[in-house]
Amino acid sequence: MNRDGLEVADIVRCHGNSFVEHHGRWLTALHFKVLRAIAACRTATLGGHIEQCDECEQQVIAFNSCLNRHCPKCHGAARQRWLRQRSSELLPVPYYHVVFTLPHVLAPIALQNKRIVYRLLFQSASQTLLQIAADPHRLGAEIGFLAVLHTWGQTLQHHPHLHCVVPGGGLAPDHHRWIRSSSRFLLPVPVLREVFRGKFLSALARAFRKHELTLAGQLAELNSPEAFTALLRTAAQPDWVVYVKRPFAGPHQVLTYLSRYTHRIAIANSRLVAITDDQVTFRWRDYAHGNKSRTMTVKAEEFLRRFLLHVLPGSFMRIRYFGFLANRHRRELLNLCRSLLHVTVSTTLPVTVAHLCRCCHHGTMRLVQHLSPQQVLRLLAEIPQAENSS
Repeated sequence: MNRDGLEVADIVRCHGNSFVEHHGRWLTALHFKVLRAIAACRTATLGGHIEQCDECEQQVIAFNSCLNRHCPKCHGAARQRWLRQRSSELLPVPYYHVVFTLPHVLAPIALQNKRIVYRLLFQSASQTLLQIAADPHRLGAEIGFLAVLHTWGQTLQHHPHLHCVVPGGGLAPDHHRWIRSSSRFLLPVPVLREVFRGKFLSALARAFRKHELTLAGQLAELNSPEAFTALLRTAAQPDWVVYVKRPFAGPHQVLTYLSRYTHRIAIANSRLVAITDDQVTFRWRDYAHGNKSRTMTVKAEEFLRRFLLHVLPGSFMRIRYFGFLANRHRRELLNLCRSLLHVTVSTTLPVTVAHLCRCCHHGTMRLVQHLSPQQVLRLLAEIPQAENSS
């Protein structure tokens, strides 16, 4: 199968049964739910609806989406809505990109304890930023930022890390003025690295003492306090990966950047190149060698194994907000920030434009009827030439 129209769903349909047969021992009900949703997304299995152009009255049968957050085809509209909401919160200051990464030696524990370890990653990274920024010898301000969890690298291997987008400055402790960060950097990386490492390892040790961690299979020997302590000691040795990128060019570039890290899954369909027999070829970026674009070919079952490593626990929030952007007081403190920065806020909300008719190219498609799976199949059989907008 060539690249045109190739989707993760094709891989699931072609090789999903074989994958389950060989890997079913570690799959959970959530994994099966994800596989079923991706395979059924925008097919007659989920039913559909009829849309009609309000100008030329052309009708189109469209299949329903699965809306599973791990599906590569879903959430484009949700991503746009999220970006429109966040656009009103940008401040006229430089923005920095901060990344916190867990060391490889701790990744196996994260895989068996996703909910706990990923929560600790959010807590340790956010507390580190807030604490160092509030230090009067550093920035001396209350900052606000969002953090997005990523669990994958370019080759889909397990690689837990947080992307944070932080404005260059914050509120003074008395909330009477805005404190700008240095034009050269936001916060010292060595200090961030050291504090983050200490906070995370301490939190992980507490979770172990409270018997909150599952350590099974190849990790079973870590149930011994001596073995677990030795692992933490090993994890503390290397420098942890924390880096801060230079300020973005401006608010519009911030939004462009955010769109890559909010509503995303492990791989986009656009990166798939081919399926040949039992193999999958996909593109990846080699950051270690000049950000070059390369291709990788793996067994289809190995591709699905890597993909499913990144299934998140149910209801786990992978986008979180901290400081003056925390949900509980975001509106109040953002208005204060705008006032201190002399920002005029537009009361005009961005307009959502519905998708246009593919026939006349200027009419808007409107939903006119919901269809059950049986109705979809019957209509497609009766009108074989009907356009399928899946």
